Amino acid sequence: MTSALRQRAELLITADREARAVSAPAAPQASAEVWPISSGTRGSSLFNLLTAGGATSESIALSVSTVYACVSLIGGAIGSLPFKIYRRTDNGRERVDSDLWWLFNEAPTENWTAASAWDLVAQSNLLRGDGYWRILRRGPMSPQIVGFEPLLPNWVKGKRDRDGRLLYTITYPDRPRETIEQSDMLHFPGVGFDGVRSLTPLQYALRHGVGIAAAADEFSAEFFRSGAATDTVMHTSGKVNDDQRQMLKERWLEQQGGIKARTPLVLSGDWKVERLSLSAQDAQLLASRQFQVEELCRIFGVPPHMAMKTDAQTSWGSGIEAMSIGFVRYTLRRHLTRIEQEINRKVWPRSLRIYGEFETDALMSGDSTAQSAYFAKALGGPGAQGWMTVNEVRTLKNLPPIEGGDKLVFAGAEASGTGGGERPRPPQPPRRPEQPGEDDAPDA
Repeated sequence: MTSALRQRAELLITADREARAVSAPAAPQASAEVWPISSGTRGSSLFNLLTAGGATSESIALSVSTVYACVSLIGGAIGSLPFKIYRRTDNGRERVDSDLWWLFNEAPTENWTAASAWDLVAQSNLLRGDGYWRILRRGPMSPQIVGFEPLLPNWVKGKRDRDGRLLYTITYPDRPRETIEQSDMLHFPGVGFDGVRSLTPLQYALRHGVGIAAAADEFSAEFFRSGAATDTVMHTSGKVNDDQRQMLKERWLEQQGGIKARTPLVLSGDWKVERLSLSAQDAQLLASRQFQVEELCRIFGVPPHMAMKTDAQTSWGSGIEAMSIGFVRYTLRRHLTRIEQEINRKVWPRSLRIYGEFETDALMSGDSTAQSAYFAKALGGPGAQGWMTVNEVRTLKNLPPIEGGDKLVFAGAEASGTGGGERPRPPQPPRRPEQPGEDDAPDA
């Protein structure tokens, strides 16, 4: 084993030990006693690191532009969606005026904005597998929720007690370690959830994809750092001693490296210069990097055009609109469903009527022409049954309500709205609470 390889292995062993000591779970049906972390046996963390094209950590993954774009896109989309609270009624549902609205949409705690907190949940899910929010209550025995504390996934370790209930141990970097029950933790799982923890994408789907992309980026950077010069050989028909050969080699490297790459090197005598290796284009380096963009987008479920790859024919016109709507339906929706179900079962555990959900209508809407046709049908008119009122449409477009705008037009009614029925106006989002009241109990 060479010294460089030995040094790399020692660094990987140290990183592996630290990761296991913090939060990394053991591989399925494996333990440190069966597969020592320093053995490099297939299935151990060291083997995964050595065979992944380099150690794939969260910092390395986010240094790849496609990973950064996909993670920030999904996190930003979730953070931009309003989370609304409803009450089920005999006729459907109605909006609920609750102080919890502020926690989900503006600031879950005084040190976090809601957008940043949701962004952390998305990043944790996409890279680490699990996201966590600690539920903050008014007192140890009070069910009233006063805030949520976002947690980094490597701070949290879950395990089951004798009764099968989950206990979460939180190792803060600047506070004493705490253990809390499952009722005080919002646990947003990812793919492969086994009841305690999800699979870590960095060790599975992203392991080779990120490793190849990072290696291609590093090769490209080194290629251009060296002046984008390929391998070169110089030969002459005359005799050259070792000192002359070394001096010429040093002179060539000095002139052809970095910013001096375009400075001509003047040679005397019968010297010829030939290029041995292929160019970056001939070696298909650019094609390989483009393929990795599509590969990583496939893993995250993001259409390539959303990662700024717009060279495909379907990335323009109606094709891009269809792919954007598909992103909301098939990628964003699966993340939102996990979050909604966890919030509803923990925040309102004994309520069958109160629930919350994200509003995705704004992301699903088409262009202005399609929206105009949709709203025209929704408002109804002669021969058409309306299912929305004028004020409901104006609310979706962030416009204030108008007088008489709460009438619902029935089929056969005149365009003026006569014969329409009144619909109660939905409550407006509450302002930031100064002092939460007892009506805001989560099980109300």
